Amino acid sequence: MRYPFLGWTGQTIGVTAPSSGVPENLHAMLEEATLRLQDRQMAVTVGQTVRTQHQAESAPAQTRADELNEMLQNPEIDAILPPFGGERAIDVLPFLDFGRIPVKWLLGYSDISTVLFAITVKTGIATAHGPNFVDMRSEEWDETTTAWRRVLATPAGGTVTQWTSDLYQTKWNHSERPDRYMYHLDATTEWKTLDPTQKQASGRLLGGCLETIRHLVGTPYGDVATFQVNQMNEEPILWYFEVSEASATDVHRSLMQMYLAGWFAQSSGIVFGRTAAGRTVEEYSILDVYETFKRLLDIPVFYDLDIGHQPPQMTLVNGASATITIQGKDSRLDMTFD
Repeated sequence: MRYPFLGWTGQTIGVTAPSSGVPENLHAMLEEATLRLQDRQMAVTVGQTVRTQHQAESAPAQTRADELNEMLQNPEIDAILPPFGGERAIDVLPFLDFGRIPVKWLLGYSDISTVLFAITVKTGIATAHGPNFVDMRSEEWDETTTAWRRVLATPAGGTVTQWTSDLYQTKWNHSERPDRYMYHLDATTEWKTLDPTQKQASGRLLGGCLETIRHLVGTPYGDVATFQVNQMNEEPILWYFEVSEASATDVHRSLMQMYLAGWFAQSSGIVFGRTAAGRTVEEYSILDVYETFKRLLDIPVFYDLDIGHQPPQMTLVNGASATITIQGKDSRLDMTFD
């Protein structure tokens, strides 16, 4: 594995939209986020794709890929944060120059994890699943969101720890924002395990948004077996998933497809982020899904962690050695960049 490094000050953040751009009525979010990073001694370069949106994409796939390729290869840009996710990031994959991608951080979640997953699996370059650019627009950042800076500033060989949040947000409300902070943190966080005797799991992190990375199964961008041999010395994978909109049965089908494709052949555990999705279908609930795959795979399954669409969320590094420990308010994630 190869790990990027982002220093603390004087860095330039590139903002490009490989999936969805920001419609005009939300452009103020971009300006706020830019100001907040500048307040923290970071410069911001915003690409042309960011302020446009049509037919569920910021721009044609070739245009989106060209801008991402340019920012990746531009030595004056130190890390890349897309504005947010979307629907059609998979379109850019055939146009990315994987052979020339430098060791540079790309950070995001939701549909952005489609690109993160593909880059890590095809190149062995670590990528970061965490807050998107517009999530930076608060005057102050909660401790969980803030951790993205500590994670991206961890050198190769180093270890970084993140702890469970105290509270999380159950619903989005863009029309009303609390003082100083962006999120409406209104519910108590609790990381959970299906088996009280299984409170810890270790392995190499890999995962993302279930509804988007599932479409990489069977493609050149989802060759997990080769990645595991060539980049991870056949170490077990500690999988993590966030679910945005899928029903319980859709989550089940997606996981079963991954299982049948061999993605879980050598795994040490599965971690699910909390979600407002997972609609129960004919009495089959999201918790039933978790139980089903715990029995099928005979590995620890944790859920309701700080991952995904109910913020705040941790920053998880694809390819990093990690240990997740469930111990109440002292629950933690330790990552080592080895």
